[in-house]
Amino acid sequence: MSTRADTQDITVVHLMRHGEVENPEGILYGRLPGYHLSDLGRRMAERVADHLASRDVTYVVASPLERAQETATPIAKAHGLDVATDGRLIEAANVFEGKTFGVGDGALRRPANWKYLVNPFKPSWGEPYIDQVVRMTAALNAAKDAARGHEAVVVSHQLPIWIVRSYVERRRLWHDPRKRQCTLASLTTFTYQGDRIVSVGYTEPARDLVPAHLLAGAKPVKGQGKAFGA
Repeated sequence: MSTRADTQDITVVHLMRHGEVENPEGILYGRLPGYHLSDLGRRMAERVADHLASRDVTYVVASPLERAQETATPIAKAHGLDVATDGRLIEAANVFEGKTFGVGDGALRRPANWKYLVNPFKPSWGEPYIDQVVRMTAALNAAKDAARGHEAVVVSHQLPIWIVRSYVERRRLWHDPRKRQCTLASLTTFTYQGDRIVSVGYTEPARDLVPAHLLAGAKPVKGQGKAFGA
């Protein structure tokens, strides 16, 4: 049975985006297997592990995709933990998965793709935003319960992270992808009092390692470091 003290526990859940992925062909890899961290991505993961080394982390969980598991590993190791896996943290589904889809590649000008672009509010090209909210909220609650009174690190992907943050902060879910505040290896931190979120924070422990054109709000550059399906 929960006591009043239990319901007032402060629990911190760090929702982390994985590090840079090895993707020289600029594929929108989405949920495809076989996409691992680059050497730079591994440095980003180690940087965040160092940043969180002194924190009271008692639970580390990640999306089942390799890039998320590899990002979580040094963080878990620093705290003597194993990495748990939660399928609800996976990347959003996208009909363009496995294709190149970026600045200057002409994807938006191909008539065959237009049928997928009719509704940016749902969106029509992938997993509905509200479905992402439901699964990500459930995953965050599970991590909060697993680390109650302590801290958890939850490794996921840019779009689901941004969508659940937008929901918590009462913003509309449809948005300009270029304006997401969710840089590689960033931490979106939810502080719970009992079961209620009382604050949301954002930090970029590996910001100096992130290529300038991949920072939040940076203007896309043709032919440089596409990070789709991130």
